[in-house]
Amino acid sequence: MRLRIFLIFLAFSLCCEAQYSFSGYINPDEWQNSVYLSIVEDYRKMSGVYSEQIIAKTTADETGFFEFKGNMLDSENRIYRIHVDKCSDGQQDFNHFNGHCSDSEELLFIAKNTDTLKLPFSFGNQVFCSIESSNPKANAFVKIDSLKSDMRFAYGEFRSEANRKLNNKKWFKTLQYFGETLNEPIAELYIYSYLSDRSSDLHNYYVEDLKDNVYYDNLKSRLETNYPNSSYTKQYNNELEADRYMLAASNGDTGFGWSFYICAILAISGILNALFLYRLWKQKQSKTEDLKAKLSKQEQVVLDHILQDKTNKDIAESLFLSVSTVKSHTNNIYKKLNVQSRDDAKSLFVK
Repeated sequence: MRLRIFLIFLAFSLCCEAQYSFSGYINPDEWQNSVYLSIVEDYRKMSGVYSEQIIAKTTADETGFFEFKGNMLDSENRIYRIHVDKCSDGQQDFNHFNGHCSDSEELLFIAKNTDTLKLPFSFGNQVFCSIESSNPKANAFVKIDSLKSDMRFAYGEFRSEANRKLNNKKWFKTLQYFGETLNEPIAELYIYSYLSDRSSDLHNYYVEDLKDNVYYDNLKSRLETNYPNSSYTKQYNNELEADRYMLAASNGDTGFGWSFYICAILAISGILNALFLYRLWKQKQSKTEDLKAKLSKQEQVVLDHILQDKTNKDIAESLFLSVSTVKSHTNNIYKKLNVQSRDDAKSLFVK
């Protein structure tokens, strides 16, 4: 009987402690030791460095090892990015303007709150070359990038207009079909955003394909089935509807006042996106309040000082406490918030 109770207690403990762990290695001789974890909620911003997407920051040790862990992620699959760069803190705002950073390396992957992901060590300037994960969907983006590398090689064999047009038609269908075989609709969005990019040579094929290919409605159904409440699904539906109205307008199928309807759709789309972003902001505010509610009033005051980057000595002087009392409060804060450092604590309350 005791053994049975112990096993039940152990299983319950493991469920309560379920958390993610994303770890790996970088070459400290090539990269800054700061490593960033971001959540990508806008599939048009999958590639790049965007400060508003960053949810955690950690520091690699002298061997290059780093790890992100906790239990704050979504319980469903979402798109995440780990990135490193060669920019100092003073250079980041300038070098990361508009999300572009030429001195960075990134890894896109799919994960949820209970996943384990490991990135083996890579030599020299290379980093994030392979993924070992408990989530079979994790490396979908790596597979897509590998296929796109094959595509770039095919384009480079003969640099002629005729070869480019033939390859455009071939690779448009190849990428689209490959996305379906992945059986993961949010990975398909990585391909969709590439094929429908207005600055891409493939955009003309997308416009023609949108006229009569049921693929786009099927992708919509897959997203609504698997991720009914995600930002990805709402964004895709809004974009698809807008593109179809614009396509109908260009063909003269919308009748009198078509420009008014297009503007109305775009305006509604903008309002819906704004409302959605506001809802996300409110959820984040609510989450912050829930986290602070775990703390005593004194611990909340100490946390506010920590978020202002004050040292333990500064906090002690401000609150008329001893340094040891401040340290005790700080350790209690770490335990209640399930974090291990000041940086981890601050990452939970970044606006």
